[in-house]
Amino acid sequence: MTPEELAGLACEEEVEGRLVLERGGRKPWELRRSPFRDKDFTTLPRSHWTLLVGDMEKHLPELLEIIEPFRFIPDWRIDDLMVSYAAPQGSVGPHVDAYDVFLIQGRGRRRWQIAEHYDPAWLPDTELRILRHFTPEQEWELGPGDMLYLPPGVAHYGVALEPCMSYSVGFRAPTVKTLVGGFLESLLEDIDEDMHYQDPDLTPQSDPGLIHPAALARLKTLVQQSLAGSDDLLESWFGRFITEPKPAFVALPLEQPLNRARLQAHLAAGGTLERNPGSRFAHRFHPGGESTLFIDGQEWLLGPEQAPVAPLLCRQHRFPPQPLAGMLEQAPELLLDLVNEGYLVMPDDG
Repeated sequence: MTPEELAGLACEEEVEGRLVLERGGRKPWELRRSPFRDKDFTTLPRSHWTLLVGDMEKHLPELLEIIEPFRFIPDWRIDDLMVSYAAPQGSVGPHVDAYDVFLIQGRGRRRWQIAEHYDPAWLPDTELRILRHFTPEQEWELGPGDMLYLPPGVAHYGVALEPCMSYSVGFRAPTVKTLVGGFLESLLEDIDEDMHYQDPDLTPQSDPGLIHPAALARLKTLVQQSLAGSDDLLESWFGRFITEPKPAFVALPLEQPLNRARLQAHLAAGGTLERNPGSRFAHRFHPGGESTLFIDGQEWLLGPEQAPVAPLLCRQHRFPPQPLAGMLEQAPELLLDLVNEGYLVMPDDG
């Protein structure tokens, strides 16, 4: 990519971009958010600023090639590809991420400093979580094609030595609070609202303020019964949770749904299908040969004959006609449903 292409993309309404000005703004480390206008870039200082745009592989699917080598890590852990352009001395300040990240240098050179031991205090009066005090322990200078891997919790500070572009492959690390809270919220949806605490065998007690052990035993029984069989519920919820799309990339159903004959005609003419670049795909196997396919928070239970389709759909982003014809034979209703719901798209039709 060129800096001009990145800036143009950041001017579009649906694109999430950030502009960080260490100097030249209304205050140090000013953060500006997209959408931007052309004049926002023509008035920038010569140095000490950075433009960052996230979810680039969803806006430009050809950039999926950059993520492909990292898919030895499960797809559900991958968040997005962020591309940044930095003017000389541009930076977002020393900071810490709670997730893994691979930093790939494109054009230009950037100096990276890291520290495993640091003061966690943040710089005041800024939206950015910049470390107030940072003492580097190691340092590298990255040129085009070089890459730096950063584990979670390692403080890092990148400064452009010249105009440069960097590609950041970031990963998801949901908090335990998010995971437990999300599952319990899902669990509550299946609990009968008309069920109440009952104690028909309650006996008179002389101390009215006492929480009797028998009451606590009933409470434990209620909770245990509510959680009974929750393993399957947890696995189902997790597949739906980790494939939830970001709001800007929700798939749109076709206005005129296809039938099987038209889809077959499309494939027979050499047509292809692609995964919606904003959709998330995952699957899991079950004992007995069944599998569940998860896409964008939805799930499909596939029998033993259809189950092999799930890993095929999850492994590739683009599907040529021949394997698609086989999938259509194995799981015609599923494939047609995915096309009509917008999870699979015909690139020929835009």
